[in-house]
Amino acid sequence: MSETDERRPTCSFCGRSRRQVRRLLAGPVGVAICDGCVEQCTELLADDDVTSPEPEPDVEAAAYAEPATRPTGALPRPMEVHALLDEYVIGQDQAKRVLSIAVCHHYRRLAARSVPVGRHAVPDDTVELGKSDVLLIGPTGSGKTYLAQTLARVLDVPFAMADATALTAAGYVGEDVESMAAALLRAADHDVARAETGIIYLDEVDKIARRGSHPSSTRDVSGEGVQHALLSMLSGRTVEVPLHGAPGAGAGRIPLDLSNVLFILGGAFAGLDRIIQARSGGGGFGFDVGSRSRRVWAEARTEVLPADLQEFGLIPEFVGRLPVVSMLEPLDVPALARALTVPRNALISQYRRLFALDGVLLEFTEGAVHAVAEQALRRGTGARAARAVLEEVLLDPMYEVPSRTDVSRVVITRDAVLDKADARRRSSASPDVPGGMRERSA
Repeated sequence: MSETDERRPTCSFCGRSRRQVRRLLAGPVGVAICDGCVEQCTELLADDDVTSPEPEPDVEAAAYAEPATRPTGALPRPMEVHALLDEYVIGQDQAKRVLSIAVCHHYRRLAARSVPVGRHAVPDDTVELGKSDVLLIGPTGSGKTYLAQTLARVLDVPFAMADATALTAAGYVGEDVESMAAALLRAADHDVARAETGIIYLDEVDKIARRGSHPSSTRDVSGEGVQHALLSMLSGRTVEVPLHGAPGAGAGRIPLDLSNVLFILGGAFAGLDRIIQARSGGGGFGFDVGSRSRRVWAEARTEVLPADLQEFGLIPEFVGRLPVVSMLEPLDVPALARALTVPRNALISQYRRLFALDGVLLEFTEGAVHAVAEQALRRGTGARAARAVLEEVLLDPMYEVPSRTDVSRVVITRDAVLDKADARRRSSASPDVPGGMRERSA
């Protein structure tokens, strides 16, 4: 073969030259493929699509893939869930960390039940991952409910909420625990598969504690009955739910499996501090913001033991179903002030949006924001009271601004907030037009 022939390009697969084929496609340096080999490869790949099984998905890789490559519906990492919660909730880092880990483990557990995990993992038939429901403990207004709601929203899963004080054991007048399953099904638009992987939040769970830790002591019998009824749901029973939420014996019913539903329970547990104090022999930390420093609270929130919850009045079986416990910090003025302004969908931002719809700029001075936080905390319900305070402060502007064309800006000052607070305490309304309104320039 001549030197010219050696340099002539050929197909790297069949060895034919350019003259022997219809087309020769060049690749990297020294590599080429002819049209005939391309056709053969295409036929081989087509045969593989028909005869070869689909590759088994690796749930570990899918669940923890990078955000840009993660398939739809895959679960973020715990740190990513925490970051999403940070956009909506100020503070409570420990609770957000606990919830992020719990929810990621929960949904990875569901994925592991349907597909095998990575090749280095223990086979599914030898290890069954248990469900870890969550108990949030914290004073009223500390953000327990909002955390659970936000968690469901950022994960885009069905969410239902119930109040434990409205629930009764089977056979008593009132809502039974199965009503929560019906609410979850409605939240999932009656999609059973979605509902069975949703989140149920049960508030005021401390109110169903029995009065006394010993079975022979005087106790709230109906409360203990509700605990037993809830226990069966936490255990993952299947309940019959009225179809489309239609009550009555004649309505159709559909089974809903709760074994894959994540339960988050919350309560203030007033008096739990005294139980911990008696056990540890230390000073009580309390749920009152002013009772001890936040440093003492941070130390105390790691001390809750199952025995403390049993002493409070939860039955041992119920406590055993709540392995993940997190205590929320009570809000102070700076924390609540930040919560009013910083997060996405912050309360003050919502009111600014309302005024903007009328072409008016709503502003709060820094002192006004702190005054709102002070008044909300003084009412004893924390962040929950902030909306009521703002409604009172903005009552007159919200009434007058839509009908006035001479107002372009409303400024709320600290004095305006305190004046409203004084008027409320005097049980009389101020007749004056709210200060801070400025006329639209001509």
